[in-house]
Amino acid sequence: MVEFALPKNSKITTGKTWPKPSGSSNIRKFRIYRWTPDDGKNPRVDTYFLDMDTCGPMVLDALIKIKNEIDPTLSFRRSCREGICGSCAMNVDGINTLACIYGMDEIKGDVKIYPLPHMSVVRDLIPDLTHFYAQHASIMPWLETKTNSPAKEWKQTIEDRKKLDGLYECVMCACCSTSCPSYWWNSDRYLGPAALLHAYRWIIDSRDEATGERLDELEDPFKLYRCHTIMNCTNTCPKGLNPAEAISSIKKMMVERTL
Repeated sequence: MVEFALPKNSKITTGKTWPKPSGSSNIRKFRIYRWTPDDGKNPRVDTYFLDMDTCGPMVLDALIKIKNEIDPTLSFRRSCREGICGSCAMNVDGINTLACIYGMDEIKGDVKIYPLPHMSVVRDLIPDLTHFYAQHASIMPWLETKTNSPAKEWKQTIEDRKKLDGLYECVMCACCSTSCPSYWWNSDRYLGPAALLHAYRWIIDSRDEATGERLDELEDPFKLYRCHTIMNCTNTCPKGLNPAEAISSIKKMMVERTL
């Protein structure tokens, strides 16, 4: 079940239904979450119809077509259209994903589009990621060194470099964290899958010299240990990464350092 953080004392209502395009035999229905803080009204779900013969294959193509040709007030984030920037993360057909790389042929029936669950909404499909980014910054997502900088570069063996595969590719879309029940309930203190995946990426980087400090910072009942290995994070990651495995690896390192 997908749950959403709604404005206080509000509920989702049925919104406007836009007319079907004329002269088309290949029409698809889109039900899209709408909310703006400006009018004081409840969130609603508007219904749109698109001629799929004149629309690109991805969900983002449909959203852009709706905004350009039907309803210019529809708001959402987008940038690269290649699954690299993470901007267009949203909940499509009950799945947290990137709209730019999620094909409409993967969806049966009406296309239902909502913002990422359990985050405050700025407007329509745009979640407020302020807290999410602050958590990412808290894990020191940079190379921390104590020795003098080398004349040219910090060197790394091929084997050590391979350890970073499956970690550095994260695009900070927040799909994983917003699919995690532990994060829904404790996001004020639990760092969540995305931040912890990035934390592990720096913890195991052979060039980094602050492993102890990084682990000390995570030694907290909530920051790390609220993870209950539900695996939603891994199942929903649009980049095919495994945050749950990274979190388990950090927990293992915590145990090993005390032996």
